[in-house]
Amino acid sequence: MTHKTSPHGVELDTIAWKILENLQNNARISFAELGRKVGLSTPAVAERVHRLEEAGVVTGYHATVDMAKLGVPIHVLIRLTIPGGELQISRTVAAIKELPEISRCHRITGDESFVIEAHLVSVHHLEALIDKLSAFGATATSTVLSSPVERREYSAKQIEAFFKYSS
Repeated sequence: MTHKTSPHGVELDTIAWKILENLQNNARISFAELGRKVGLSTPAVAERVHRLEEAGVVTGYHATVDMAKLGVPIHVLIRLTIPGGELQISRTVAAIKELPEISRCHRITGDESFVIEAHLVSVHHLEALIDKLSAFGATATSTVLSSPVERREYSAKQIEAFFKYSS
């Protein structure tokens, strides 16, 4: 069995972790090559990956795109604070989903309601986006200068270390 459910989430065996580590490093790896790396046949590793997908551990595969190289050089984080309750939140979420500049949006705790990540072509474009978002509440914007941790790959050892904080 590749995994089982526990109070902390899905528990993975050593082979499942090796599969995850390899997929995080190269999501385009063939099942044949992945099987060689983890010591399984191609059909066996394909089944293991399928089970990880069904369990919701592997949630997708994607290409990372350099937006600046596509002519969209401005990367910002916008904190949005909205007044009101659930109706205002649902209206705001619906509007945010329709704005193509927004690549990510997180509902957060604290004084702000959302942290929004957006990619823009100019300061004028940023101003227009802020004007749209200001219809829902107060905004505060930060420009991303660099991203020292762009994307992290996780190993079993790292995840296990997290659980020292679970009690």
